[in-house]
Amino acid sequence: MSKKYYTVMLIDDNAIDNMIHTRILENSGVTEVIFNHHSAPSAIECLKNLVKIPIEGNRLLPAYIFLDLDMPLMNGFQFMAEFDKLDKTIKDGVKIVLLTASQNSSDQVHASKFANFHKYLNKPLSIQKIKDL
Repeated sequence: MSKKYYTVMLIDDNAIDNMIHTRILENSGVTEVIFNHHSAPSAIECLKNLVKIPIEGNRLLPAYIFLDLDMPLMNGFQFMAEFDKLDKTIKDGVKIVLLTASQNSSDQVHASKFANFHKYLNKPLSIQKIKDL
């Protein structure tokens, strides 16, 4: 991800991971705006609202969503299933990166079935991992 993007989104129920990953994204210089969510349902609602803001090219919609897999209420796979149901104007150009501690190879296979899935990364996020996107 050597290109600069206006917006990215982090979704992780662990506040410490979210804080660390936010700092890493800030230090990488790849984005100007970082939306943080501690639950997948709040992220879905945010996306639905962002598309309503009249900004040319929907710049507020994230180019990348860094998504934790293991979360209460709605896990990463459930988020991606809900994301798939969103309007095309929300989904276009968004890449979902699973950022997880899971070492289960079947998770990667399952994730690849979703249209906007881009990559599977193990935590923690690093500047090198961001550059490799």
